[in-house]
Amino acid sequence: MATIAAIATPLGRGGVGVIRLSGSRAYDMACALTGKSAFTPRMASFCRFYQADGTVIDEGLVLFFKGPHSFTGEDVIELQGHGGVILQNQLLARVFELGAKQASAGEFSYRAFDNDKLDLVQAEAIADAIDATSAAAASSAIRSLSGEFSQKINQLLEQLIHLRLHVEAAIDFPDEEDVDFLSDGVIQSKLEQTQDKIQQVLATAKQGQLLRDGIHVVLAGRPNAGKSSLLNRLAGQERAIVTDVAGTTRDTLQETVVLNGLTLHLTDTAGLRETEDTVERIGIERARTAITQADMLLMVYDVTRDVEEESTPLQLAEQLFGELPEAKRLLIIANKSDLLSDNNNREESAAKTQAEIKNRGYQQVNVSCETGIGIDDLAEALCEKVGFHPPENSLIARTRHLDALRRTAGFLAEAHEQLTVFEAGELVADSLRQAQQSLGEITGEFSADDLLGKIFGSFCIGK
Repeated sequence: MATIAAIATPLGRGGVGVIRLSGSRAYDMACALTGKSAFTPRMASFCRFYQADGTVIDEGLVLFFKGPHSFTGEDVIELQGHGGVILQNQLLARVFELGAKQASAGEFSYRAFDNDKLDLVQAEAIADAIDATSAAAASSAIRSLSGEFSQKINQLLEQLIHLRLHVEAAIDFPDEEDVDFLSDGVIQSKLEQTQDKIQQVLATAKQGQLLRDGIHVVLAGRPNAGKSSLLNRLAGQERAIVTDVAGTTRDTLQETVVLNGLTLHLTDTAGLRETEDTVERIGIERARTAITQADMLLMVYDVTRDVEEESTPLQLAEQLFGELPEAKRLLIIANKSDLLSDNNNREESAAKTQAEIKNRGYQQVNVSCETGIGIDDLAEALCEKVGFHPPENSLIARTRHLDALRRTAGFLAEAHEQLTVFEAGELVADSLRQAQQSLGEITGEFSADDLLGKIFGSFCIGK
């Protein structure tokens, strides 16, 4: 296998820049690059890095990690020079002259996986830790990297293997009384215990996915309802232009914020209305596209203006979106609620409106983008809507993990039905085999090459 090399630190001006090499020739390349004859494993050596003609490229530290006691399981060299685009590229070019090849995205981590230094969950956790958008997500990724999530999956795999062994032994040796699983209740009990455990891990994984991916939230409503003001309030800075002129927002504007540990990918949109302005119409079309793709819609309306006596917020939502969105996707935001107390009739009407919204299974949050009233309630409502309440020691998870766990749960349900209803031993065994295979996809015990390519292809080059 070729020796690979890549810059492992962000390109740019900095105190230190690291180039990483991995492969059977990494050690010899380091010797040729520095003029040294030997390096002690895990000991930093100060060296100068030379061009082929003897001129100095840079100077810094060389670290040698002898395989298999390295990240990739191969001989690994780290060249720590000065951070800077020119110096790092010159040093990397010299490494290529010595025979190294440019590492592809995620190739270092793939080699660690291929050499059994990491399983697939741990390898993914590296990328998740780098890409984390909150402290909670970063901590969860590190716990997954340390093997906590993998341990849960491996324990389940062991339970499934023992179940399969018992069932298949009964099929192969039907005359043995001690393995009459169709009548002794042992297998049914163990199967149900495994099903319960899968549901527990699935619940944890759902929280981990929300922690990793967050949710896509679109702010929608009429012009001048307060959508951009709400975006600025949530972001804690003036990200969107706010004026009294209707139609100020002409395009979608994205911002990522973290509320109560939940990452929100916010999209502010143009006010929804009929207009002859060509530019504004394009913005409204983009707004409608964003609305169809959102995990959660925040319909912002001005309590002093947008809802007339003969209409309600739900009717307004129906007018704006063409149909009333599902309750699980819609959160109604009543802006300028601080002004209600100035008018007793308005306050009484607002209370009736909120009661009607609740009776129909929807939820409204009263806020004031001007004063910040209700913003904490909005954060709690969003978390409640999506079911986000991760435990303190949560674990990061991905969509593919959830998919594999759901398929595993489905196959176990099939096995339970075949056992308790049809007493079909062969079909029980087949469902358990498929459950084990689905579960094994999470850690990489069973993985297609195209899945591996997709996962590691999302990594940065130096990983």
